[in-house]
Amino acid sequence: MDAELLKEIIDSIKSVKIAITGDFCLDAYWFIDESRSEISVETGHPTHPVYRQKYSPGGAGNVANNLIAMEISDIRVFGVIGADPFGSEMVNIMKTAGICTDNLLIQDEQWSTHVYIKPYINDREQSRIDFGNFNILSNETADRLINNLENEINDVDIIIVNQQVVSGIHTEYFRHKLTGLITSFPDKIFIADSRDFTHSYNGAYRKMNDIEAALLCGEKKESNDVIPFSEIKDVAEKLFQRYGKPLFITRGIRGSLAIDEKGIVETPGLMTLSQVDPVGAGDSYLAGTTAALAAGYNIDIAAELGTYVAGVTVQKLFQTGTATPEEIFQTGHDPDFIYHPEIAEDTRQAKYFKKSEIEIINRWEKSLNIQHAIFDNDGTISTLREGWELIMGPMMVKAILGEKYSEADETLFIKVKSRVNEFISKTTGIQTLMQMKYLSELVKEFGFVPADQILDESGYKKIYNKELMQMVKQREEKLLCGELVIEDLTLKNSVHFLKQLYDNGIKLYLTSGTDEADVKHESSVLGYDFLFEGRIYGAIGDVTKEAKKIVLDRILDSIGESESRSIATFGDGPVEIRETHKRGGITVGIASNELKRYGLNKVKRTRLIKAGADVIIPDFSQLDLLLGLLNIR
Repeated sequence: MDAELLKEIIDSIKSVKIAITGDFCLDAYWFIDESRSEISVETGHPTHPVYRQKYSPGGAGNVANNLIAMEISDIRVFGVIGADPFGSEMVNIMKTAGICTDNLLIQDEQWSTHVYIKPYINDREQSRIDFGNFNILSNETADRLINNLENEINDVDIIIVNQQVVSGIHTEYFRHKLTGLITSFPDKIFIADSRDFTHSYNGAYRKMNDIEAALLCGEKKESNDVIPFSEIKDVAEKLFQRYGKPLFITRGIRGSLAIDEKGIVETPGLMTLSQVDPVGAGDSYLAGTTAALAAGYNIDIAAELGTYVAGVTVQKLFQTGTATPEEIFQTGHDPDFIYHPEIAEDTRQAKYFKKSEIEIINRWEKSLNIQHAIFDNDGTISTLREGWELIMGPMMVKAILGEKYSEADETLFIKVKSRVNEFISKTTGIQTLMQMKYLSELVKEFGFVPADQILDESGYKKIYNKELMQMVKQREEKLLCGELVIEDLTLKNSVHFLKQLYDNGIKLYLTSGTDEADVKHESSVLGYDFLFEGRIYGAIGDVTKEAKKIVLDRILDSIGESESRSIATFGDGPVEIRETHKRGGITVGIASNELKRYGLNKVKRTRLIKAGADVIIPDFSQLDLLLGLLNIR
């Protein structure tokens, strides 16, 4: 959806009225500092001093919390708590947030508020402490809950049915009563998110994850199994035929799909650069989806809004996060989706053009008429900076660990190194200054460096560039003195390919996350700068101005959105591929092995397909076939 529609949706959902009946829980985060531990006189065991504690609604309460954060003003909760301090805390949190708790009933006997206490030592969660596992809902309480819901059902736009725990409100008696209520109001939308009793609520829409959906169809699955799209599509069709109502199936980072009488709609997952915590993501997705349905939008809009809400909350650590309208808009107005994850992660699914090395991901129906070709520089044409990751990676690890670098144990060192490698893989292609800005955030996140010693992006970039340029200048010197030739420092046939496009009258553009002065200098040293006729762009020291986006915007402004298929972008980083894909251009991912300067890099292939590449090539060695595919003669 475009930004204008997203803003309209975010504004329109604020006026809906939503009821939630389900298992209301409290998530408790206890942060322990063992430096103040002492030996208990009574037990002889060490104590666990809590230096900070935080409470937030979980289960159905997290759904309500997400809705209120989205500025939906009328949220009514129908559930049960115990006569205990945790129940009082939950009510206070909800009331303070603006949630109506008039129908949050107290059962005095055989009921404790559902609480999940999560102790943390450093940044590692310890064994959880649970309350409420032995609850038994009385039929009397169930009747009161159903009667209260029935009395208000005509005042709300939609009803969420949430079931989190077996020992919650969803007894056989309650399920029977609630199903009768759903049947009695056929024009009212109920949407059920139930871990154990999805089959019970006939007449309701349903939201579930892919494992739950497969199990409902009799498939044998483990919680960490990966279910391919073709299989989950069949499962969705079977479940829709069984229940006769729309359903939503979430797939983690692979996105979600929704189905109704019009068919299946797939919503891709979001690419997230920061560390994520998936706890509560399903509740966030449900909140966004439900709000859109309540406002009268169809299932594809609902699924997309749910994806944006979850995309915000997974980035909030050590909490069951929520998403404000501003955060939802920031995530959704220009989203970075993950495309074709199954193909990306499994080379066996690759399909090639005329038995070549050219892999086709997306086919185009009409013949191409390419007039503009955008090239990334490093790893696409030039290999002058090959090995930059081997400089950036250790530099980032040292920056994060600070004075602990030498003494860090192997577990910590590997944890930081893995986080850095993951980060570099995700951010390949963005300007270096932005990478260093994220590095500053990583240093803060790990907390090993005192705040007054953490550098800004310019400071970290200076350290990185100093090490990198030593390597680049050595290679330049070897080229200038004849020890190396151009072919030793460029990808196979890349310069020949540029010349072919130039001779065919195609306008060439060179973009990079490297500083613009360095891009111009290095392309001149390698002898292909003249082919771009001055259209060479790089970073200009401003993290808000991404060269590749600027170039694409300039081209589209000059030729018009309707001619976007006349643009082709060639790059080995996800940024240029993703940005071109968003704008409807042709994308050719260069999954290059920069060390050999030819052959396939499988890691690059994966991330380029996920970024939206239409075609994947390892290099330009099969030049004639590639020109033919692109209809360039």
